[in-house]
Amino acid sequence: MAEVRGEAPNVRLVVGLGNPGPEYSRSRHNSGFMVIERLLAGWPGRFEEISIAQSRCFTGRFRGRPLELQMPQTFMNLSGEAVGCLARKRQLLPEEILVVVDDMDLPLGRLRLRAGGSDGGHNGLKSIIAQLGSENFKRLRVGIGRPEPGKTVDYVLSGFEGEELKLFEASLDGAAQAVKTVLSSGLGRAMNQFNAWSPEAGEEQKTNF
Repeated sequence: MAEVRGEAPNVRLVVGLGNPGPEYSRSRHNSGFMVIERLLAGWPGRFEEISIAQSRCFTGRFRGRPLELQMPQTFMNLSGEAVGCLARKRQLLPEEILVVVDDMDLPLGRLRLRAGGSDGGHNGLKSIIAQLGSENFKRLRVGIGRPEPGKTVDYVLSGFEGEELKLFEASLDGAAQAVKTVLSSGLGRAMNQFNAWSPEAGEEQKTNF
């Protein structure tokens, strides 16, 4: 299922990274899970939940094409075990996978799409690269900002409050729109639109899917 004009194959799997359990559900580190939840909320009744590959998975279709959404339940550092297992079961190429992940190197409220690349110090991405044997999967990074030195663990496992929470929620909505644009129009168009995205302009950039 290759896209026209030599582009990479269509995305068949969107993975949101996070940690399982209610104590982590609203933490910065669970940005990927929250984007998957945003997508499902916008597609009521269109996806069926199944348990497979140590994950909560949701199977359905988007614009006539099969699509699966995955929330690994392995804890962040072992995300690759779940993603690799599902990729093998579904016979997916790395290029057919889009991973949504939090990023401390991006300011809160910013998004960044990439076709591939290194793990950037993120253990979830590191695990996926190791299990897939490739860096050539798409990724959407959701900015959470960087904490004070020495407070990384507490920071990523805590949640936002007040004005920062409003900004974070807006960025999750933007991230869900970015995923939909990748699925409908390809990575290039999505990068052009959302790598310059900001919550202030978010209302103007919304698209119906």
